[in-house]
Amino acid sequence: MSETQPVESISIPTNDSYENFTARLGLNESNQSGASTYKNNWTSRNRLLVEQAYRSSWLVGAGVDAIPDDMTRKGITITSKLEDGRKNELDSAWDEMGIWEAFNDTLKWANLYGGAVGVILIDGQNYSKPLRVEAIGKDSFKGIMVMDRWMLNAMTGQRVKELGPDFGMPEFYNVVTSATGIPPWKIHHSRLMRFDGVKLPYQQRITENDWGMSVIERCFDRLLAFDSTTTGVAQLVYKAHLRTYSIEGLRSLLAMGKDNPAFKGLMAHMDMIRQYQSNEGMTLMDAKDKFEAHSFAFAGLSDVLAQFSQQVAGAFDIPLVRLFRQSPAGFSTGDADLANYYDTVSTRQERKLRRPIRKVFEVMHMSMYSQPLPDDFSFEFNELWQTPDSERADTATKVVAATVQAVDAGLMTEKAGAQHLQETARVTGIGATISDEDIDNASDLPPPSEKDLDNVETTKPEEGRAATKNAATTDSPGSRSNRRGFLRWFK
Repeated sequence: MSETQPVESISIPTNDSYENFTARLGLNESNQSGASTYKNNWTSRNRLLVEQAYRSSWLVGAGVDAIPDDMTRKGITITSKLEDGRKNELDSAWDEMGIWEAFNDTLKWANLYGGAVGVILIDGQNYSKPLRVEAIGKDSFKGIMVMDRWMLNAMTGQRVKELGPDFGMPEFYNVVTSATGIPPWKIHHSRLMRFDGVKLPYQQRITENDWGMSVIERCFDRLLAFDSTTTGVAQLVYKAHLRTYSIEGLRSLLAMGKDNPAFKGLMAHMDMIRQYQSNEGMTLMDAKDKFEAHSFAFAGLSDVLAQFSQQVAGAFDIPLVRLFRQSPAGFSTGDADLANYYDTVSTRQERKLRRPIRKVFEVMHMSMYSQPLPDDFSFEFNELWQTPDSERADTATKVVAATVQAVDAGLMTEKAGAQHLQETARVTGIGATISDEDIDNASDLPPPSEKDLDNVETTKPEEGRAATKNAATTDSPGSRSNRRGFLRWFK
């Protein structure tokens, strides 16, 4: 009978012991990341804070001003046809009334405070009534007054009920800064042009009294990090070269007081050392004293500043080459970054400025000419990108050649070709001198085809003198040498 071997007991860990070794990863676990969250900092509501930041930090000022400056920097070009001289008159009136400055300021204060409006000033009208362009009197348009969100209150109890882009927005705004000389108007929404800094969802917009959010609220912590780091680096410069002087029995000398001769002798010695520590000087010291110079290295600080600057630039949606005015290092020229940035600015121009600019033109045209703006009125924003002269000349050559070929092929009339060259003059630089009168004088008939020229009746020698009046001559209106008349010199 065999003896049974003893078996060692094995303890199986329970689920509770397994949990002690499980890595607590993820947002829903009890770790540091799980305790992270996002909270509102309400920076937009603190008017004094955003004003102090705008005044004291150049980076905040650049982030607020850059995009509005670029959106209004190059202006517009009226592309539709108006009566003689009206384009120049409208442009002159636009500049004299400072319309671009008003748009620029409105966009800036919208970015800074979260909202701003431009009030259309029309003499003799009740501002609480809807704007009626046809009722604007002669020379009654007086410009645009800029007001930020803290200068007027949106009456949230009355909403726009007409279907359209303003549906659901406040119908009236009350001016609250009558102390500045502005009357306590109740302004109808149709008489102002409203801009928001950063648009908010419905519930958050209600908390901001129907306004948007300041552009510096999202990146306020990054701004503080950059400015704090820059200030810290500046403070380190003062300690870049620290000198120490070790003296035996220094505490005993200090305990004797300032009137003691030994203490006075020590201070005189220190003054002598500072005086003689020059390029040709010499430091005199006791044999038991010890003099040391400590230097600090700033390795890695430039990388930290670069990272913070990139985060701030990304938060403002402005490239480094535009926000910091610094040329990029390495092989990059920054042209690609600027091109993408200008596309962003162009998109904002179309979305934010096109409707307000057209409204101002409607008011200005009625005020100057007592006539409504033509239905086909159109304009284009001038490009921010400066095309080199060589590329512009090449583009002009191609555009002119294509236009002449289209006229020769009968795809365009001379009048249409002249209009095309006039409209593309801001891009090509050629055709700006073509006036509306020149276009009116150009032929609006399609040129004859090759088949038409072949079928022209020619004279026979025996028909004599009477048949010559039916022959095609080189200076006749239908001849090929003259049908290119207006555009012949472009070749």
